[in-house]
Order: sequence, then structure tokens, then C-alpha cells
Amino acid sequence: MNFELVVNSKPGGIWIALLREGKLIELHEEKGNTDFTVGDIYLGKVRKVVPNLNAAFVNVGYEKDAFLHYLDLGPQFKSLDKFTQDTLREKQNVSDLLYFKPEQDIQKEGKITDVLTSSREILVQVAKEPISAKGPRLSSEVTLAGRYIVLVPFSNKISVSQKIRESAERDRLRDIVKSILPKNFGVIIRTVAENRKIVEIDTDLRDLLSRWKQMHTNLKTAKSPARVLGELNRASSLLRDLLNENFSRIHINDKALLDEMKEYVSSISPDKANILKLYDGKHDIFEHFGINKQIKILFGKKVPLASGGYLIIEHTEAMHVIDVNSGNRSSAGDTQEKMLSQ
Repeated sequence: MNFELVVNSKPGGIWIALLREGKLIELHEEKGNTDFTVGDIYLGKVRKVVPNLNAAFVNVGYEKDAFLHYLDLGPQFKSLDKFTQDTLREKQNVSDLLYFKPEQDIQKEGKITDVLTSSREILVQVAKEPISAKGPRLSSEVTLAGRYIVLVPFSNKISVSQKIRESAERDRLRDIVKSILPKNFGVIIRTVAENRKIVEIDTDLRDLLSRWKQMHTNLKTAKSPARVLGELNRASSLLRDLLNENFSRIHINDKALLDEMKEYVSSISPDKANILKLYDGKHDIFEHFGINKQIKILFGKKVPLASGGYLIIEHTEAMHVIDVNSGNRSSAGDTQEKMLSQ
């Protein structure tokens, strides 16, 4: 199966199209302002605690206060909060957690007023980007995502993606991570880690620990509200999550972005760096690859199906109405369901 990534850099942001055998299967937009991207970590200040919502509104520098629900604090919130406060007070001078004494986990059914008060500075991570008049949705269960693993500070749990089904491989990966994982860090092993060598996973872990160290360094001098660690741009994060041997080409219409992405690909998969190509054609890159036409079809009322049938989708005030049509297929004896599934 052949995958291609087409990256369209525009003055207002970046559009990213993922193609499978030439067909559009994913479309992403990254706006010009990369603040408040999912995964960004901020030192915020609690503006208001709302017991009725069991939540708090937090100032992270956005025009609207961000929303943090009690259930998004994470079980290890007290440990993270202790680390944050000690760092701000210059008591936690190192990023590693070897001698860090974890706090007791908070109760799952607890109250926001038990752990947060107004004007308190807390470390938070963007879980959902701002939409319309709403500010970002936050989490205090901070994680750092890498190529093969996700690092979970203040945890001792090693989880393996359920998509890795062979028990022997799951056990092998757990044993590898146990042998290299520092104290008071947990890990989620991603699907792409399957059959990977220990050196590859160790390199990924070292990179994440380096990012954690950078976050700690930035936190030392931070004044809320402030971003203390930024996530990768959308194009690079897609490469981190999706890049595999099935990718044949990555087309980019901006030289600076090409260099940035090539540097990142070289760090995670050096053998794939040569598939990144600069597009310098006369026509718009999405027009050249037939993406604009596919977008118009996907967002139109009529959705064609491979079987020859089609859907008509109408949006009303109260509901969405989907009309299923068999088109000009008329196979004798076939049911409508069978014709549409062919």
C-alpha cells in the first residue's frame, strides 16, 4: 500500500494531505499561530475554581481562560504539582526524578476544591486547541510523545499498545523498557515500536528525557502564563506518528519547511530522508495532485461510493439526513445493502 504526504505551505498556515494510493484519507490544517497546540506545556495560573462544574479556569495567555476539569488532573497531580512548586522555589534543581518522593495519587471521585485554589500556578498541557469563543481544554496529566514510546512522568506503569497482539513481542518490549527506564517515569509503548531494536527505543527515550530536561530548565525562570515546552509542528508530528516503510513520497512546496522536516526525518528514520521532495511546479500543489477536487467532493452534499452508489447528506437545524442511493447498479437478486458494499 502506497502512502504520500502533500504539504501545502500558505501565508496563513499549512495544509497537510495524507494520500493512500492517490486518494485523500486525512486532511489537517496548522494555522500560522502555533501557540496553544495540542501537546504544548504551559505554566498557567488558576483564575477561578468552579465547584459546580468540578473544574477550574486557567490563564495560559490565551484571550479566553482555558478549561481544566478535575478528571483531567490525572492521578499523579500532587506529584506534578510538588515538582512544579519546588522547581519555582529553586528546591528542585535537577530534572531527573531519581530522588524525587512521589505524592499520593488523588481520588478518582474527588473535588476540584480539594486540590486547587485561585491564583495557584500549575503545570498544564493543551489537550484540545481553542475553538471559536472557547479557550483551550487542558490536562495536568503531562506526557511527552516520541516515535516509539510516550513518556509519562511520576508513573511506574509500562503499557503496550493493544494493536501489538503477539504476547512474546509484548513481553520483549516490556523487558526492553524496564531495563532502560529511569525511576519515577512510566511509558506507553506505541504500535510502531513492534519489532524495533533496543537501540532505537533507547534513542527515543533519551530524546524524550532531553525534552523533559528542557521543560524543567524553562520552568525555572518562567512567569505565568508562559509556554515552557512546545509540541512539534503538525507536519513533523504526523511524520512521527505515521511514517513507515509504506511512504513513497513527501511533497513540500516550501524550502524552509522542507529543510526542517528533512532534519526531523533524518533523526527518526535516516533511510527515509530521501523521500522528501521540494515541489516547485507552476500550479498549486493541491491542484497538481488532485487534492482540491477530492476536497470539494468530500465536503459536497453528494458522496460517491466505489460500488457506483452514492449518499446525499443534508444538514438541517435539528439533524443530519443521509439518503442512500444505489445509483445505476441493478444487479439482479442483489439486496441494496449488498450492492452498496461492493
